[in-house]
Amino acid sequence: MSMDVELRHLRAFASVARHRSFSRAAEELLITQPALSRTIAQLEGNLSVRLLDRSSRHVELTDTGAEFLVHVEQVLATLDQALAVARHRVTLRLGFSWLLPDPWTQRTVSRFEESTGATVALTRTDDPLQALRRRTLDIAVVRGDFDAPRGARTLHLFDEPRIAVCSEHCDLTRLGRLDWTDVQDWPLVVNTVSGTTGPWSWPADQRPKRIIETANYDEWLETVAAGRGIGIVPEVARRRTQHPAVRFIPLTGAPASPVSLVHFPDAQRTLIRRFLDAAVRTAAE
Repeated sequence: MSMDVELRHLRAFASVARHRSFSRAAEELLITQPALSRTIAQLEGNLSVRLLDRSSRHVELTDTGAEFLVHVEQVLATLDQALAVARHRVTLRLGFSWLLPDPWTQRTVSRFEESTGATVALTRTDDPLQALRRRTLDIAVVRGDFDAPRGARTLHLFDEPRIAVCSEHCDLTRLGRLDWTDVQDWPLVVNTVSGTTGPWSWPADQRPKRIIETANYDEWLETVAAGRGIGIVPEVARRRTQHPAVRFIPLTGAPASPVSLVHFPDAQRTLIRRFLDAAVRTAAE
């Protein structure tokens, strides 16, 4: 084997051969299709052989490619076994600001740990994106709309419905329901660091007239409980938050709140790819 052949070439070739598709292989490897095509071309150039037949509508292996694949899979399998031994000592740091989505989190972590032997450390921080920038996290779970750090990649998982929250003494409890367009008539408590709803969620002429700012979920919850204003939060909070002084109110007409994973492509690439694969599979169930 030429010394110019790298592990990335072998993984790229094995993925294309397995999927018989450059597009599906690119998705699995978390790279662009042109980058994958260049990687395969480099491999064939270094070996001075054609491994893949691209003349038909579907990608097919040449005779040499089929024989080469057998050995590549053996090499990769042996390497993965060696890595599995090492990964028992490896931890993937998953950061979040409040209330991880369930049961997605539990199923994803279990699937990932069983398939890799690595451990997921769940780390709560008020600002997961800032922790990601500082490289104290490997992956951040982020809700709502946000500006990802430069160079980071974002994977949208699913959307969560929103619900209104108010103090037990709030007049909203007697109404029993709130429409998204009527939120502007109420003081709105927002979490400016990791909240999913704020004045930015409405057009300028429909924004709440009074905004009460907090810096994290606990401050937000206690401020709502104290009757300073109402809050808007993903529905998961109703199932997971027990506070005697707050009430959850159905919210109609509200746009869903997205849940995404954010990571840097140069950090623990193989483990992150495996975690993203588990995350997507779980989200699709």
